[in-house]
Amino acid sequence: MLLRFVPRVLVCLLVLLAGCASGEAGRDDPSWAAGMATVQEARLPAQARETLALIDEGGPYPYAKDGSVFGNFEGLLPAHKRGYYHEYTVPTPGSRDRGARRIVTGRGGEIYYTDDHYDSFRAVLR
Repeated sequence: MLLRFVPRVLVCLLVLLAGCASGEAGRDDPSWAAGMATVQEARLPAQARETLALIDEGGPYPYAKDGSVFGNFEGLLPAHKRGYYHEYTVPTPGSRDRGARRIVTGRGGEIYYTDDHYDSFRAVLR
């Protein structure tokens, strides 16, 4: 009887430990990214990483609208007062205009990336 019980207990412990380990993978994600699709900075297109470097340096930016207030009219980002978010152009190779790609930053250090002109966002993890 005891020999049949021990393997079952071990299996249960392994399942519990595996569940805890998988939950820890997202534990390092910042709270503002909870429930959102995410992307590691290193996996962004090169132009997006270059735009982030410009943001970190405080500019200068290649587009006049870079750094302007992002209104979040789509409501896809957490609600904040106007002026909380700012947007920056991510150049699109071959595009004759600013293209659809943007980085949006929040005053709390949040960084979001969209490649479809605000139809969707991914939280950028650094």
